[in-house]
Amino acid sequence: MAIANKKWLTSALCVGLAVSVSACGSSKNASPSADPSASAGTSAAPTKAASEAKPQLHALNIWMNEDYNTYPVAKLIEEKTGYKVKYDMLPQDKVNDKLNLLMSSGESYDLVTINADRSLYGDYAKKGALIDLGPLIDQYGPNIKAKLSQESLDALKIDGKIYGIGNRSSAFASYGLMIRTDWLEKVGLQAPTTVEEFTAVLKAFKDKDPGGNGDKGAPFTITGESPMVANLTGAFNLANYWTDVDGKLVPPPLNPGFEGYLTYMSGLYKDGLLDKEFAVNKDATMKEKFTSGKIGVAPMAWWDIPTVTDALQKNFPDAKIAFLPALKGPDGKQGLGMSAGFDRISFIPKSSEHPEDTIKWINAKLEDNLFKEIAIGEEGKHYTVKDGSYSPILPAFNDERNQANNYLTGIDEKNYPTYWQARVKKDMRLFEGFNYLNNVLPAEARVLDPTSLAPSMPINSKNAASMNQMLNDYLVKVFVGEEKVSGLSDFVKKFNAAGGQENYDEMNAWYTTANK
Repeated sequence: MAIANKKWLTSALCVGLAVSVSACGSSKNASPSADPSASAGTSAAPTKAASEAKPQLHALNIWMNEDYNTYPVAKLIEEKTGYKVKYDMLPQDKVNDKLNLLMSSGESYDLVTINADRSLYGDYAKKGALIDLGPLIDQYGPNIKAKLSQESLDALKIDGKIYGIGNRSSAFASYGLMIRTDWLEKVGLQAPTTVEEFTAVLKAFKDKDPGGNGDKGAPFTITGESPMVANLTGAFNLANYWTDVDGKLVPPPLNPGFEGYLTYMSGLYKDGLLDKEFAVNKDATMKEKFTSGKIGVAPMAWWDIPTVTDALQKNFPDAKIAFLPALKGPDGKQGLGMSAGFDRISFIPKSSEHPEDTIKWINAKLEDNLFKEIAIGEEGKHYTVKDGSYSPILPAFNDERNQANNYLTGIDEKNYPTYWQARVKKDMRLFEGFNYLNNVLPAEARVLDPTSLAPSMPINSKNAASMNQMLNDYLVKVFVGEEKVSGLSDFVKKFNAAGGQENYDEMNAWYTTANK
């Protein structure tokens, strides 16, 4: 990245980081808060004097479609912790580019929260851009230590030090294949359960044209950015990027099922069953094609359901959709990938002027009652509880807690999965999709990612972006016929030489130790 200004140059020299987060003049050791209760965390409103003694914090968060500073949760947190926070947020697109620019500007962010990009987080930590949180947590974070498991804290250690706090996500399947069930009815077929039956459905969609599109539609579409298609990959033992094969973790090109997946997908394209324009599709393009009636099947996440359903039924009021079951492949394999890692990661840059107070603020947010109130609101106002099951009260929950998860820095790992039920039930269509993928389908239909809580790995972090791009480019070329499946061995050699072998060795050095 080009040097932007003198301040950037000075900052880079200070921390020896190509993408720095501070200028030499930044104060890294602000005085601790005068409020002695801050280290323990409390849900009681602070006194005026205590509040005035606390500095204003500056946070950079992931994008959301509300103003962080005016959303009701921000006011609640300020009232209960005594800390006023100025929130900025990252854009939807080109997030890392913007993050690098913001962090290299020398602006003093006290907390930065990103989607769980372990590679980026690890890179910042390795290059000395982040504050070691271990001593601060020991001194000011009893709630952090109590609510986050040691496993979660250890997973984000870099060279034995904690630089980030992760929001641990529950293990669940997110993506599946969404199909127009009204199209199935029109062609007289049931939902497929195998890839062979899936192919037959796509052929029926093409030949009988239930959408009335002629040559302007296609039975099935994906995006060029995600050619590893949920559900179909599982049918070839590729449900996750890394798969245990005979006790070793292997990436897709080294997986014995990869050749079968290439053959199957290239066959769909050759036979006109896969959208000829898939390579240039973005996510929004794919969904627009589906909701405009041009496509019969597309990969979707369960959280896409309300938006996709509304858009589809606006155009076709009688349209119906559903997730397909986990399809079985030629060898009986099936699986929807399931991660149990982190939803997002928060860290304190070296540019922070108030690291001690930032940890105190995080700690206070994890106090039992306050955490629950931040996450799902007040009982009787935002949610109800019956037999231990939480349900939202609408529209209050959507109006005042729909975006609450964006304010969490670490979670109450024991209780949040239960509280979280209220979030999924804010739209029953959302809940039904989630429930189908994660409860209705049999347990064997879901495959846990074996690297969900793997520690940050320098080599894999360094190579991740380029290796993923190399793999995606190859998949697209094979699908459209620019590369032949018979040339897979040559690609594997190139893949390994470009970093695949290094990644494999590093990953399995950890995996061997982790399984002892």
